Formats: sequence, C-alpha cells, structure tokens
Amino acid sequence: MTTDFQQSRAALGARLRELRGPVSGREFAARLGWTQSKVSKLETGRQTATAADVRAWATAANQPEAASELAARVQGLESRTRSWRRQLAAGHRPVQDALTVEYERSTHLRAWEGAMVVGILQTADYARAVFTRYSELHQSVRDTDDAVRARLRRQAILYEPGRTFDIVMWEAALYAAVCSPPVLAAQLDRLASVIGLDTVRLGIIPLGAAVALPPAGGFWLYDDRLAVVEDWHAELWLDDTDSVALYGRVWGRLQNSAVYGASAHRLIARAQAMAAAA
Repeated sequence: MTTDFQQSRAALGARLRELRGPVSGREFAARLGWTQSKVSKLETGRQTATAADVRAWATAANQPEAASELAARVQGLESRTRSWRRQLAAGHRPVQDALTVEYERSTHLRAWEGAMVVGILQTADYARAVFTRYSELHQSVRDTDDAVRARLRRQAILYEPGRTFDIVMWEAALYAAVCSPPVLAAQLDRLASVIGLDTVRLGIIPLGAAVALPPAGGFWLYDDRLAVVEDWHAELWLDDTDSVALYGRVWGRLQNSAVYGASAHRLIARAQAMAAAA
C-alpha cells in the first residue's frame, strides 16, 4: 500500500529533477520563491506535490508544455491517497455521498474495524459524536447533521436482497467511549439487533483471542475491485489487483479469530452491562 504510493511519488520526484536540468536546486528554489528544502523534498519523494506546485515547476523550468503531464501524475497520486484536508474542504457530507456510490456498486462488502463501530451500523447519535470529533480534529466545515442523514440513508442498503456485508470488529470497539454512555448503550443495542439479519454477518474478535496479525487500521473491501483504507491524514483508495488481494488476505486472517451468533451476542451484552453501569 504505502510502498506503491511512495514509488509513484518518487517517480514524480525523479521527473521533476529531470525537468530542472542543470539549474542548481538553490537557484531553482529562488525562481519559485520556495525554500531549497521544499525543492529537495519534492525531488526525492519525501513530500507530495500539489497541482499548483507542478504547474509552477513546469513554468520555472521553462517547459510549460510539461504542466499537463505533471498534473496528471499528481491526480493519479490523489486518486489513491485522498487527504482528509482536501476531502473535508466542503464537510463530511460529500465524503459520505462518494462512499454511497461505491456501496451501491457492490454486492459483497467486507469490513474490518478495531477502533469504533463501523459506519454502516452506527446510530444517528453515535455517528453525530464521531463526525463531531473528526471535524474538531481536522478543523473542517461543520455539516454534522447533513453527514449523519447521508450515513443513515445509506443504511437502507443493508436490507436489499442480493448484498452481503461481512463485518469484523475487535471487541475493544464496543467500549470506545467516543460518545456518552447512553448513546453507547443505544449503539450496542443496535449492534445486537443486526445479528441474524440475512444480509449481515457480524463477527467480533474477543480481546483475548489469538490473532494471525496485529489488529490495525480499519478498511472496507468493495467486492474484489476496491479497498478503502483509513488513516489519520487520508483515505487510501486502492484498486490494483495486488493491493486488493493483500487486504483480502488481511481480512480473512482476522476473520478467522472472530466469533459469531450467540458468542458475538454475549460479547455485546457484556459491553452493554458496562455501559449501563457507567
């Protein structure tokens, strides 16, 4: 995942270095009005160029005809790495709408989440708490109510025949106090209610279970064509065969440690008891 992105960024850096030609890095930075360190980081793939950066670069290199090629390379990077800063420029609602398109295109959806309840199973109040926390973190537009409504509308897809949701969560997610105890209690009730739904297989990995891999960041697999991976700074949208297959193997190995049905219900009931006592 990161290797593919880094290789693409390094390739872009090499192309930028080629366009700079015999001009020194110091002189080139002066032409651009940048620091020399920025020029160095872009050329060595240690910083991601923006579309504005590469247009300026082509102009400074006296090769304006290269601007469209460089912009296409940047767009390719952004199609894989979708920074939260850019995605949330207009708030959370557009992000939810983009994901809804992928849900609707898919029939088999697999998810791993170790930190919180997955969005497709969130209650309105739980989702509101999550969106609020992330808006505060990223200092983004506050469109919380619109984002919540978009997420809840998407949940209608859970009941459409012909789709399968294979969701695996870590037991720790049942205790994450990202909201008030009453909201968490209602969320856990919601989780318990989807067990047995014919379109949903909800597995929970107990805290003490042996796992083939260390539980890490959450991700979704949309059929066998797309993996969407969440990190603090960005979402990675990976559609190359190797990356999707890798995340499929990760999901399968984590899923092998999950419990289902009555056993999953008991784990939820234990978390409910703690939430009620809080």
